[in-house]
Amino acid sequence: MIVAYIDTYRDRFGVEPICAVLTQHGMKIAPSTYYAHKSQPVSTALLEGAYLANALVTLHRENWGVYGVRKLWHAARRAGLDVGRDQVARLMAIAGITGAIRGRHRTTTTRRSAEAPRHPDLVKRGWHVPTAPDQLWVADFSYVWTLTGFIYVAFVVDVYSRRILGWRVATSMRAFLVTDALRQAIDARHRAGATWERGRLVHHSDAGSQYVSLVLTAELAKAGIAGSIGTVGDALDNALCESTIGLFKTEAINDGGPTWKNHAEVEWQVARWVHWYNHDRLHSSIGQLPPIEFEHAHRQATPVTPIPEVA
Repeated sequence: MIVAYIDTYRDRFGVEPICAVLTQHGMKIAPSTYYAHKSQPVSTALLEGAYLANALVTLHRENWGVYGVRKLWHAARRAGLDVGRDQVARLMAIAGITGAIRGRHRTTTTRRSAEAPRHPDLVKRGWHVPTAPDQLWVADFSYVWTLTGFIYVAFVVDVYSRRILGWRVATSMRAFLVTDALRQAIDARHRAGATWERGRLVHHSDAGSQYVSLVLTAELAKAGIAGSIGTVGDALDNALCESTIGLFKTEAINDGGPTWKNHAEVEWQVARWVHWYNHDRLHSSIGQLPPIEFEHAHRQATPVTPIPEVA
């Protein structure tokens, strides 16, 4: 740092006067020390390490600053960098970058409805059962505190690919919050040409009043999707979507940045994060691939079989 400072101002003030002033202010350096340092050639290994550390810092920033050693190592390998996992750990420590630390998270926004009729549990924690997209979707929502009050964010996630298909941000947690997220998920799939047999796609959620509402039930029936509700009082009844919400809160909301001001700020943040999550974020559960890339690989490897579209 001191050598770089002298390099910047040596033509203007001279090396000896700069060293004298720096020494007077507690940063002792003799002109001979400066010249000795400048005469030492920088090794190729040192330069390569510096370039690699800079590349890792750039990758870390491009991925919301949330990757730890394992994720950043996979990202570096995908980017064509010849680097080992231990080397990534060492360079991260030198550069002063760390991964996001995920805390315990449990959504408490939904209120269980004991009176309303509800769908049976068709999943029973079978998160590894799906063998293709559009066999099992999970849904849930959470809240974000802002200066103007609570904002609610709902998600619909494809269990097989971990892709977020639908999301909605609203100032109320009424039924339209989760229904609009479902509609977006259905529209996203239909625009891509996806179809499913009636009742073969399952939409799973907890027993919150929003998810047993008549409007959501009607939307599911219209789309030919089977509704499924987890066991009341079971903390793991919708664990996979809870996990996605936990990532969202850790990576996009509770990131140490400024307090969120309003609905518009949160909505913009959600849109940015969901795009990165689907297109770029690496997921260990799908072979360290982004969801959309994983779905594309599945389509490429699977013969196309016509499915009668839901009437």
